[in-house]
Amino acid sequence: MSNILISNIEVIPGKRVSQHLGLVMGSTVRAKHAGKDIMAGLKNIFGGELGGYTELLSEARQEATDRMIEQTKAIGGNAVINVRFSTSSITAGASEILAYGTAVVLEDK
Repeated sequence: MSNILISNIEVIPGKRVSQHLGLVMGSTVRAKHAGKDIMAGLKNIFGGELGGYTELLSEARQEATDRMIEQTKAIGGNAVINVRFSTSSITAGASEILAYGTAVVLEDK
């Protein structure tokens, strides 16, 4: 488990930003699996959650976040604040998941 604090807000209660290290990001590009497409097609007919895609996107978000954390560690940060996620289509059947935020050094107040 990482000791890097990840937050989608700018201010962490009980902490203060002692150093601003700049933008950090991590991304991954994932392609759909043909078998999952077939199952998704059936779900479109009968309804329900597309579990294969839910799992794929969850894994992609985690991988992008892990890469952002590694970049934060490499520049000496102990937190990433104001974290956001973005998704974009790269080509038919492939999408990028991007995690980004501001690397900082936090200290107790």
